[in-house]
Amino acid sequence: MSKIWFITGTSRGFGREWAEAALERGDSVAATARSTDSLTALADTYGDRVLPLSLDVTDRDAVFAAVRQAQEHFGRLDVVINNAGYGQFGMVEELSEAEARGQIETNLFGALWVTQAALPYLRAQGSGHIIQVSSIGGISAFPSVGIYHASKWALEGLSQSLAQEVAGFGIKVTLIEPGGFSTDWSGSSAKHAEPLPAYDGVREQAANRPSRAAAPGDPHATRGPILTIVDAENPPLRAFFGEAPLAIAKADYESRLASWEQWQPLAVEAQGGSN
Repeated sequence: MSKIWFITGTSRGFGREWAEAALERGDSVAATARSTDSLTALADTYGDRVLPLSLDVTDRDAVFAAVRQAQEHFGRLDVVINNAGYGQFGMVEELSEAEARGQIETNLFGALWVTQAALPYLRAQGSGHIIQVSSIGGISAFPSVGIYHASKWALEGLSQSLAQEVAGFGIKVTLIEPGGFSTDWSGSSAKHAEPLPAYDGVREQAANRPSRAAAPGDPHATRGPILTIVDAENPPLRAFFGEAPLAIAKADYESRLASWEQWQPLAVEAQGGSN
């Protein structure tokens, strides 16, 4: 049976690729973007199987209205993808309040509002799959994108709790954690804080550090994998997209485990007991 998708951020990048993948196989998509002008080609090609919606995910009331419109238009929602987001660059000290709040409002609260808006419909129908677009930056961290990491680490924790809360209603949750891809994430959609000269050395060090990343992935190649995940009877809570994330995660978690083990005696002491 064909699926009904609700996807945020479909003007380009993963959102656009996944919308086209769904439509090409006969599914229907409620496609959102800040401007529906970017969705004209989709609507022209796929007709009434596309519902173009203008949406700023930071506007909670608008999010609830858009999700309600999609559900009323198609009669149900099967796949809800929180893809809208952007990268905020800048050392932690360099970030303005507006930049920090803007990143969290979009990457975290935007996903939260869509999730909250969709859940009553998914619970009522006893099924559904929420896809949260996180990042390898949702489980690891690097200089100059601290507030971006904060938004994705928060999304990871929120979604892990959510998965446990809604499993009994037949609702599945998956965090997609991409590595580097040839999207516009670090291009025109990114925002940059005003640099402080004090961090020039840190920036230079980071730029010269050997990269663990593979060549950027092709967003088009993610079409098959996203369809496999949404069609899976038991989809994963977390799934990497790209070759590099697994090695980054292994190194990071090995380091964490070693540190926790080393300091475990102190942890026991802090509890006021001994093992």
